[in-house]
Amino acid sequence: MDKLRMESPDMTAQNIDRIAALFPNCITEMLDEEHSTPEKKVYKRAVNFELLKQMLSPDVVDGDEAYEFTWVGKKAAIVEANKPIRKTLRPCVAESKDWDTTENLYIEGDNLEVLKLLQESYLGKVKMIYIDPPYNTGHDFVYPDSFIMDNEDYNDGLGYYDENGNVNFSRENASNAGKYHSDWCSMIYSRLLLARNLLSDDGFIAISIGEEESYNLRKICNEVFGDANFRNILAVRRYDKNLNLQFAENGLATMNVGLEYILVYSKNPTTKMVAIYKASSDERSQSGYWKGFWNNADRPTMRYDILGVTPADGQWKWKKEVSDEAVANYIEYENNYSSKMTLEEYWLATGKSKRFIRRRPGGTGKNLGVEHWVAPADGILRNSNWSDLLVSKPAGMDIKFDSPKNTDVLKELVKLFGVCGKDIVCDFFSGSASTAHAILELNAEDNESRNYIMVQIPEPCDEKSDAYKAGYKNICEIGKERIRRAGDKIKSESPMTTQDLDIGFRVLKLDDTNMKDVYYAPDDYDQGMLAGLESNIKDDRTDLDLLVGCLIDWGLPLSLPYKSEQIDGCTVHTYNDGDLIACFEANIPESVVKEIAKRRPLRAVFRDSGFASSPEKINVFEIFKLYMPEDANDITKRVRVI
Repeated sequence: MDKLRMESPDMTAQNIDRIAALFPNCITEMLDEEHSTPEKKVYKRAVNFELLKQMLSPDVVDGDEAYEFTWVGKKAAIVEANKPIRKTLRPCVAESKDWDTTENLYIEGDNLEVLKLLQESYLGKVKMIYIDPPYNTGHDFVYPDSFIMDNEDYNDGLGYYDENGNVNFSRENASNAGKYHSDWCSMIYSRLLLARNLLSDDGFIAISIGEEESYNLRKICNEVFGDANFRNILAVRRYDKNLNLQFAENGLATMNVGLEYILVYSKNPTTKMVAIYKASSDERSQSGYWKGFWNNADRPTMRYDILGVTPADGQWKWKKEVSDEAVANYIEYENNYSSKMTLEEYWLATGKSKRFIRRRPGGTGKNLGVEHWVAPADGILRNSNWSDLLVSKPAGMDIKFDSPKNTDVLKELVKLFGVCGKDIVCDFFSGSASTAHAILELNAEDNESRNYIMVQIPEPCDEKSDAYKAGYKNICEIGKERIRRAGDKIKSESPMTTQDLDIGFRVLKLDDTNMKDVYYAPDDYDQGMLAGLESNIKDDRTDLDLLVGCLIDWGLPLSLPYKSEQIDGCTVHTYNDGDLIACFEANIPESVVKEIAKRRPLRAVFRDSGFASSPEKINVFEIFKLYMPEDANDITKRVRVI
């Protein structure tokens, strides 16, 4: 009976499989140094990159020159992103809200490792990713990835770890450090490589960034997502600060920074964004205005006579039949209604649908006085200038956090990307959980059921901060409490319309694998060790720990409903009405196996030590084949042990 892997997928192996399917002649073998011994050589599949380059080029490939963006540690970042890990996510029901019914996730842990664990469960299932990573101002926390720290002396000098060997969250990535930009590029590159896999085919990613790394981030995103998928750089306004006033008399080296930026990329270049509008001024919402009708495009069919004017170049904005009707509409207004009402009143009285064209006497330029009327508008179509919105906005609800992202900005992004229904939004630098807060507010406003996945490393709060003084030990505690308070506040303010609003979240925490590490050579075992290996599962792990581990390994979503019940003295867990049925008892009687088989689950999993012998395991397959004869050939793939 096959065992579940209990580790994240090997992305390198999967990539080699994809290349092999397209270019089988580019697959070769190389010595596997990790698994080889002097007595036995082990080989693994590899890619002949020189041949692959030639296969992808219509010309002879020669030399090393190419247009590319690189930095110290880039290759190591790619290797790290593809490398599998022996980690898991452990459920924390006590810190969750509405555990049994919610479809939202809050995950604590290093987002690089969390993204690896989510690769199969959420492959192509996330409609929107928003992140607000460290801006690398020289004072930001930079994630201490192992592939960045390839030199022990260098790392000691930079203070990646404190004197006890723990991650030093307060270290500065000083701008004069040797790897100032490289560290940041490696950190974000590996995470974006993994994040791209999660995006749905119609998905979008939005990344907030300051001036410090915006140039490098654009080049990294072009490489990861493809420059054809670049959509926009949005400019959002910062609070006005007057820090430079004290230096004004002596001249300024730079001006205060007044903007931050949001880079927008899609998964697919053909996916369309949704038109969104910002509120117009009171005057604009009540009054129209006249605007020149000539357009600097070049379609000869759009050059025709209007009121005695035919453009020599360029074109008019509308088709001839539409323009002729608009001319007639204005003549009708001038002759019969202009003495009784304004043009705005006439437009309203006739159903807000009429267009108007006139020729202003004495007009010059390309239009020669030909103008069309722009009707009043409650909203103005948004462009990439979002300076009407502030980058940050206090969370309220007595939540202590410096400069949390503005939920109004995040809600606009959600609408821009067409996120609706039960679409998933992921934020793997979630901070104070502004993204989750925005999703809750928007769901309450438009009665949608969007879900979120928040990921945050439990970075300790500064002991001098208001958050620490208020009792929050780390940022995760702030984020979870904000979501709790935001959900309760929304429901209390609109109890009649939010009865079905999902304000809960399941808390999962990154941890080492559920399985015991067994790396001893046969001669190293003693009787005590053998007794301890009767079970290969760590003693502190619960059934729920094991169930979530199986979901990750089998690539199932982590937010679906499940139930636990007693069958012949054994606890049996059924996930999402039979997507998976599991029993982790130490001794599993045949009656329980039969009952599970009768329910015809898509997948079934048992504890390896739950069967006393190999014949008993073989009997499990036979029982499942008996009750699921049409699936007999797949039983060995659908029934596993841990």
